[in-house]
Amino acid sequence: MNRTSRRSLLVPGLILTALLAACGQTTTSRTDATTSDVTAQAVPGAASNRVEGEVLVQFTREAGNRGVADVEGRGLRTLERVAVTNGAPLLRMRITNGQAVEAVTRALSNNPNVAFAEPNWIYTHGAVSNDPSYTDGTLWGMNGSATTPVNTYGSGAGSAWAAGHTGSRNVYVGVIDEGIQFTHPDLAGNVWTNPFDAVDGIDNDGNGYVDDTHGWDFANGNNTVFDGNKREGTDEHGTHVSGTIGAIGGNGQGVAGVNWNVTVISGKFLGARGGTTADAIKAVDYFTDLKKRHGLNIVATSNSWGGGGFSQGLLDAINRGGDAGILFIAAAGNGGSDGVGDNNDTTASYPSNYECTNGGRRGWDCVIGVAAIDRTGALARFSNYGAKTVDIGAPGVSVTSTLPTNTYGAYSGTSMATPHVSGGAALYASTHPGATAQQIRDAIIASAKATPSLGGKTSTGGRLDVSGF
Repeated sequence: MNRTSRRSLLVPGLILTALLAACGQTTTSRTDATTSDVTAQAVPGAASNRVEGEVLVQFTREAGNRGVADVEGRGLRTLERVAVTNGAPLLRMRITNGQAVEAVTRALSNNPNVAFAEPNWIYTHGAVSNDPSYTDGTLWGMNGSATTPVNTYGSGAGSAWAAGHTGSRNVYVGVIDEGIQFTHPDLAGNVWTNPFDAVDGIDNDGNGYVDDTHGWDFANGNNTVFDGNKREGTDEHGTHVSGTIGAIGGNGQGVAGVNWNVTVISGKFLGARGGTTADAIKAVDYFTDLKKRHGLNIVATSNSWGGGGFSQGLLDAINRGGDAGILFIAAAGNGGSDGVGDNNDTTASYPSNYECTNGGRRGWDCVIGVAAIDRTGALARFSNYGAKTVDIGAPGVSVTSTLPTNTYGAYSGTSMATPHVSGGAALYASTHPGATAQQIRDAIIASAKATPSLGGKTSTGGRLDVSGF
């Protein structure tokens, strides 16, 4: 896709306004709850967009230990190594001399030991909450024109199920989000249990994460991917996203995901205070390493979050994943403070705006940007769009899925549209063993059914249709 040049969209402090989940659901039936739009806007350039007093510094390959020491001698202290790019470290560093983030990044850009320096942006998820469920039409996003009940604007997953296509646990999706309630009765059988790292306090597989049983919590630095509390993160959003990808179907309870069978792995990086660029990079690289180290068939990561400005470090990580054959499926974003969607062609929304072709060397873009539609096929009022920078629409209004603890509810947002597409990638991979990431991407794009509301609003002009997967 011909995305707008990322360099031309680099605006200091640019942030995607998040429509945050309202947590007012208290009825035991989880039905007929009120939709509440809770918006939070950060002022461009304000500290609320980033971790104040921190920068991410990518060193050149030639810098070596001496180059790092030189930078540290200029009022910076290394907090951690986030990643390695082309043999050189990307470090999270603390400013110790009181200078502003902008001044430090500007000065470092002229340092011969530094490839780039940037803020450690803060990201948030995007959802609006509301109210189990296929047979009564509640799960409209799984319906299609040939299902019972009918909803032409659903994803058509029900037709795929009717053809016997319900997914495979040999296909993996990484959920980069909040954590997942892995004991939820509609999720437990489809959440990854790491066979390579026994729970013994030892990093048996040598990936740097001790006892990463169901994934890793990058926000809090431990292996507890479900916290379910205000201090470490409630994990409602990540659990909801996971249910759309892979809630167990045909079990007579709750909901069904696009895949009845799939393996989801948690890369929790959104905690109680959102998530940072540094933790997002580590989460992306975690899945790339799992695929390369163990050969896991990780076909995609699902990314229902956004915020901050352009990050070369995050783009590099997404490209590493793309080179390993992992799609990065991302929410287009939920508009501005007025709750009306923005045009991503003119106002960048990261990470969905990244064009990840690895400098053109890969030849195809591993990012799929997703807009939200409602059950009538209309572009959701809050959904961002972009004829060049957003690829496809998917159900994203009043989407019912799994929630902690062992409950269900409906959320709205491009956050809810994104896992429909992530689930679609997994479903296609299950019926086309050996398909490459590019072939899976092409199939998703080719599936798009022309939808009037998406004409001129997405590059395909259409909505996801997995009925033929």
